Amino acid sequence: GFPSPADSHVEKRLDLNEFLIRHDAATFFVRVKGDSMVDAGILDNDVLVVDRSLAPRQGCIVVAVVDGEFTVKTLGCGKDGQTCLEPANKKHSVIPIRDGMNVEIWGVVTGSIRKYK
Repeated sequence: GFPSPADSHVEKRLDLNEFLIRHDAATFFVRVKGDSMVDAGILDNDVLVVDRSLAPRQGCIVVAVVDGEFTVKTLGCGKDGQTCLEPANKKHSVIPIRDGMNVEIWGVVTGSIRKYK
């Protein structure tokens, strides 16, 4: 018979571990709760792929612990040059990182997984 026209668009079998994880011993999955990153395409109930072995840099989406609470934000730099955590939703405020705050960058977000049904 004739090959299907879709055959040229089919890729080899995709291994999600190979596709999403670079450093398996340092990679974790975190479920999102909230809407602070919706404009970055991260929605409530998404699962984030977080690599704790990567050094966070300005512009990276990170999982941070601020005063004991986990949050997902973009690592940024405010107008005054101060490091901050920036939401991707105008309804939420930027979190400036000040001396004396208990802040830990827990890991760098490298991907996300969303289930539709």
